[in-house]
Order: sequence, then C-alpha cells, then structure tokens
Amino acid sequence: MKVALTVWKNRISPLFDATRMLLIADIGKRRIREQRLEALDCDTAFARAARLDELGVKVLICGGISDFFARLIEAHSIQIIPFVAGSVDEVLEAYVSGDLFIKRLRMPGC
Repeated sequence: MKVALTVWKNRISPLFDATRMLLIADIGKRRIREQRLEALDCDTAFARAARLDELGVKVLICGGISDFFARLIEAHSIQIIPFVAGSVDEVLEAYVSGDLFIKRLRMPGC
C-alpha cells in the first residue's frame, strides 16, 4: 500500500494546499519496503488529486487541508489523515507501527 506524507524541511508540511513535495512510502506487513520523494508541482486542486491517484496513493498524511482539497482527494478513494505534525521519519514510523493515532490523541492542543 502506498502512503503519501507532505514534506517541508523534513517535517510534515503545515498545509497540504501549498505543499510542493511528497514522501511516497510503499508499506507492507508493517514495514517500509520502499520510499522516495516526489514533486507535487500541480497548479490546480483537481490536478493534485489526480496526481495522488496516479502515484497509487491510498493514504495521505498531512497537516491542515482545506475542505475543497479533501473532498477531491477522497473522491479518488484516498484516505486522509489530517492535522499531523512532526518529523516525516517519526510520523512514518508511527503510522507503520500503528501508533500514529495514539500519538495524535496525546499531542497538546489537539
């Protein structure tokens, strides 16, 4: 399964709508099989959603995301895990281990 994380300076990008870089991780049996960076230089919301679909993304992990972008992405049957913060490596490891949701619940201000 392919998971995309928004990237800005090795952290989860604070807003999907403005992100220009994704980390695409291929995950299977609770381990990362492959990962690579992909530019997300699409100009429109429709093109961004289509690009995620082209990349085979099933889950998008991001910071904030507007309702318009979220609806377009979900229309491509991509699950969104929004309002995540932290280093990309830590967030990816938390997702793979199943701890991402627990860590989100413990984050102050959430």
